[in-house]
This record gives sequence, C-alpha cells and structure tokens, in this order.
Amino acid sequence: MEATQVPSKQWYQRRVHGKQWYQRRVHGKQWYQRRVHGLGNVVEHKQAIPFRRFNGGVGRTPQVKDFNTTQGRWPVKSVKFLLGLLKNAEANAEAKGMEVESIIIRNIVVQQAPTTYRRTYRAHGRINPYRSSPCHIEIHLSTPTEQVQKTKDAVVTQRLNKRQLAKKRVAAARAITAAPLQK
Repeated sequence: MEATQVPSKQWYQRRVHGKQWYQRRVHGKQWYQRRVHGLGNVVEHKQAIPFRRFNGGVGRTPQVKDFNTTQGRWPVKSVKFLLGLLKNAEANAEAKGMEVESIIIRNIVVQQAPTTYRRTYRAHGRINPYRSSPCHIEIHLSTPTEQVQKTKDAVVTQRLNKRQLAKKRVAAARAITAAPLQK
C-alpha cells in the first residue's frame, strides 16, 4: 500500500496540555497497539500513565510499577481526546477500504501551540491572567510492510570516502607504471 493511502489524523490548537500528551507519545507506539482498550482503565482510574518528563509535582502511585517508575497520573481529558482521534482514524481507514485490524500507529507527534490569553475577574476589581497551554497533535497510521528476506549470495560493496578513493587511484596508477619496468 502506498504511503499516500495511509490515513493520518491531525488536530491543531487542542485545549489539552502538551506535557500530558508528551507522556502518551513517549510511552510508546506499541503500548497503544496492545492497550487501546486499556485507555478506558485510565478514565476509570484503574491504570495510571507514567510521567517520566515534566514530572514536577506529579504524585506517586503503585499503578506504574510495571513501567519501572513511581510517578504517574490519570490524564482523563487527554485520553478521551486520544480515543476520539483513534476512532476517527479508524473510520477514515474504513472509508479508504483498508483493513482496520492491520493498521498500526507509526508515529505520534506532539508540538506546542501558541498560548491562549484570557482574563478572569477577581474580587475588589482585580483581573488575573487565565492562560492555557494547547498543543498540536498528529497521529500517523500505516499498514505493516512485508519483510523481504535477505539473499545469501548478495555482494556487499564497500563504500569509500574521497580520501580512500584517491589512495586507491594512486595505488592503481603506481601499479600500472611499475608493470612495464618489471618486464
């Protein structure tokens, strides 16, 4: 299947924290393949997502022992966005005539979006900033490619850099000039 036929889903300036999405992205593409059904457990607080970066102030929980860390959270809003993205990507794949069971997640890209500035009104006529840190989310899906067996009789050519090629050329030229002298 060509790369142009592979569905991908993009969301720009979503109001979910990029730091929480980073954990989901880093957590591994294979993790999504095995545990998409387990994302419902995050919503029900039965399974925590490990936080390895941006983990200042993140509490400890024994639910992340399987991932060899102690800090974790249950980012419900981010998980609901992810489930919606995957459901939409699955529908896109069906519309394109692809087998939904064979689709795998190739890459998840999370980037910081521009901060949105709002204001909240406080007592005694004061105004405080009310900001959010949205992010851009891209999920790239594809079908697994077939593995090609390596042939045993394949000749591997050694790649040489410029200096090595020059040495080889000089050695060949010396051999040609030395050959008539030996006769």
